[in-house]
Amino acid sequence: MLRLKRLVSVAPKNFNGGNLLREEAKLFPKIPSRTPSRLTSTRFLDIYQMGNKEAIEKERARLKDEMSRGYFADMSDMKQHGGKIAMANKIIIPSTAAVKFPTLEVNYSDGSILKLPFTSDADNADASKSDIPKASLVCLSFRASSQPMVDSWTLPFLNTFGHSSDIRLYEVSFIDSWLLRRSLIKKLLLKVMRKPKPGGENQDALQKQIVYSFGDHYYFRKELKILNLLTGYIFLVDKLGKIRWQGFGLATQDELSSLLCCTALLMKE
Repeated sequence: MLRLKRLVSVAPKNFNGGNLLREEAKLFPKIPSRTPSRLTSTRFLDIYQMGNKEAIEKERARLKDEMSRGYFADMSDMKQHGGKIAMANKIIIPSTAAVKFPTLEVNYSDGSILKLPFTSDADNADASKSDIPKASLVCLSFRASSQPMVDSWTLPFLNTFGHSSDIRLYEVSFIDSWLLRRSLIKKLLLKVMRKPKPGGENQDALQKQIVYSFGDHYYFRKELKILNLLTGYIFLVDKLGKIRWQGFGLATQDELSSLLCCTALLMKE
């Protein structure tokens, strides 16, 4: 008790808790947080409170959808059917029933940009009518495991239509990693993968055009009903950008025959 009285007696009479806090603020100024997670969460709360409710619900639905389907589900499917999630079309899809291939921006390894599908009504200002192919084979690969599947379609296709100038063949590799999508990393990655752009001496021959798509592809995949990212997806697109035939996984001999026949039919349209 005596100790307490002594402490009180030596304390300033005008002691005030508010003054003490102000003095502490002067001595130890508040350092702004540099923790990204904190900044992000605060920003997310602001968006949650002030943003569009419809957009928030849409994002919630997306998260739920993606969480319900993951790598192990894809692996399970691969063990069951080896990537053959469905059989390819046997006949060409009529133009009136065909759906449009979603617009997709891709990069060549030299950094130049192309919008697929390459059609007369696409945003390709430099394209003349003669540049528009009558048919395009667009092969989609989301993981390296699907490359042999894509090759099983493209090699016979090149052997059959190798001298045609009215057909295009695109192999699209999707890169959705946040880090690899950063501008500097993206440039370095494209530089490492740099290959000559199709053209040059033999412009009339069909050549495989390898392109890359960076970014979030969730809604693109939804439009094409793509679920399994470990398999390959093959689309035959006409000059109007419509999907007239599609295949999956490794090609069978019958499926290759139907692809080649449907391509020949598009050449006559």
